[in-house]
Amino acid sequence: MKTKFMTTLASVACLVCGTTASAETLRLSHQWSNKDVRHQVAQMVADEVAAADVDLEIQIFGSKSLFKPREQYRPLSRGQLDMTVFPLSYAGGQQPAFNLTLMPGMVKNHDHAARLNDSPFMAALEEKMADDDVMVLVHGYLAGGFVGKDKCITAPEDVQGLQTRAAGKAFEQMLAGAGASIASMASSEIYNAMQTGVLTAANTSSSSFVSYRIYEQVKCYTPAGDVALWFMYQPMLMNKSKFESLNSDQQKAILDASAKAQAFYLEEAKKQDAASEKVFSDAGVEIAHMSPEDFEAWRALAQETSYKAFVADVPDGQALLDLALAVE
Repeated sequence: MKTKFMTTLASVACLVCGTTASAETLRLSHQWSNKDVRHQVAQMVADEVAAADVDLEIQIFGSKSLFKPREQYRPLSRGQLDMTVFPLSYAGGQQPAFNLTLMPGMVKNHDHAARLNDSPFMAALEEKMADDDVMVLVHGYLAGGFVGKDKCITAPEDVQGLQTRAAGKAFEQMLAGAGASIASMASSEIYNAMQTGVLTAANTSSSSFVSYRIYEQVKCYTPAGDVALWFMYQPMLMNKSKFESLNSDQQKAILDASAKAQAFYLEEAKKQDAASEKVFSDAGVEIAHMSPEDFEAWRALAQETSYKAFVADVPDGQALLDLALAVE
């Protein structure tokens, strides 16, 4: 009887041990505050996965607390990080094709961005990510605009002589072509650079302009409106091998949560632009809207600078550019 009782205890102990061993925690890194839409996307996925009760937890490290903003893709691809919400063009140094996800005038509006996410163009980029052991969980583009510390920026001539921050190589090439001096940095560093006089102009997403309180440092804001020159692909990514190591219930929980988060991301992205304009206006910042003529002038400049350089630098650049431009 004693032996049978001890065997039962041992069985229970093994069962408990097995349950504990099967629980897993994934680490997700991003650079934004917890008020930012990209954090909200991450939190939604984490909450939905937790609610699925599949012995899986997603621990979020926001505000660049785990990795520096531009240094998340490499540890992700090496399995040192499980997940991230990340501007893909930040990894353009490792995969030059990713620079196409921040190309001036490439995306017309949010619905167009959604069509790009479900296109042969995106499939081609996902193949390149897979080569790095990375996969996309949540697709998302955010729009953005310009800020000027001392003046408004709508047309190419407005940036001549300004010290400007641009997100991504393609925008840097275009702005340099317009006569601006370029200072490269993450969007999280714009505030201090404006405050100390390192920058006199910048462009980034509507969401980042608000979450980093850039309205405290500038005179004029050009938001994304009927025309938006600035669109940036900022997906939630996961280490592919890590995903494949999970059991089927855990994988399903992540994919279901990601689908829900992607729908939320698109709707919130549409709201960001108008919301940012109101925040800047309420803060007493002048608002300047880009006209269709301004947009065409920028795009013509981009074709002679950014597009041309991309095709010259990337072996399959023309094919990728054609795939992107084919999405109506």
